[in-house]
Amino acid sequence: MKVFLVPNYYKTEAVQSGLTLELWLNRQGYDVAWAADQRSSLNVPADIEGSVLVISLGGDGTLLRAVRIVGDRQIPILGLSYGHLGFLTAASPEDVDILSVVTDALAGEMHVSRRAMLRARVYSILEDGSEAVLEHFGLNDMALARGPLSDMVEFDMTVSGHHIDRLRGDGVVVSTATGSTGYALSAGGPIVNPDFPGLICVPIAPHTIQARAFMTSPSDVVEVSISKNRPSIPAIAVDGQFLAPEGEIERVEVSRAPFDTLLLDYGPESFYASVSRVFYGVRRHD
Repeated sequence: MKVFLVPNYYKTEAVQSGLTLELWLNRQGYDVAWAADQRSSLNVPADIEGSVLVISLGGDGTLLRAVRIVGDRQIPILGLSYGHLGFLTAASPEDVDILSVVTDALAGEMHVSRRAMLRARVYSILEDGSEAVLEHFGLNDMALARGPLSDMVEFDMTVSGHHIDRLRGDGVVVSTATGSTGYALSAGGPIVNPDFPGLICVPIAPHTIQARAFMTSPSDVVEVSISKNRPSIPAIAVDGQFLAPEGEIERVEVSRAPFDTLLLDYGPESFYASVSRVFYGVRRHD
């Protein structure tokens, strides 16, 4: 059996904890593999196959990297917080003994939170007039925003064939419930329990006071189309990773992905404890 480690290599404490975990896991009979150092220029493939657990050691950005590596493999992910926020992570070494947490995870004694993923498909028109499609999956969100060469972006919002509105502004965020506490929240969206299976659509600095955030059903497809009346070159990112589609961007379709991500925590109350800690500054009282 194998455990896969995804540390934030910029944080010495996270790497040292990974080394400690590796020694301990080896004594328990587990093989250990590490994600490649993202600072390296070498494109080393992740040796994740056969892993029974993935452990991220860092903040939410490190956990999102672990999610990208896992993909649709349905391997549970345990997040240990060594970052500034740590909203998505299950525990921090400041509060608990990480070896006890990992022991619980390997013993199947932690709650498995099934988190909906989104699928973003970017459609663009190439120079020869043909259409290209770039597909990407994310745990948090897809953000379409005005690029460096435009002062605003004008776009049409459509949900499952129903036109919502034509908007002007800095763009739009389409997030999962998990991502509701990220960019979508900064843009004015609500905090949504991670059990919600639909999408949350939040305009970014719209040029109207009438635009509002709204939520969709799990089966809905959200389409964001660039207005032909005001062509622009928007920037598109999924979970903070900018995409580089070829040609002229025509539209982006966002829907729920056909697979979920499995995050380990200590139960549904973990979400509300994190909301209290991160957004209201309340520390846990023992």
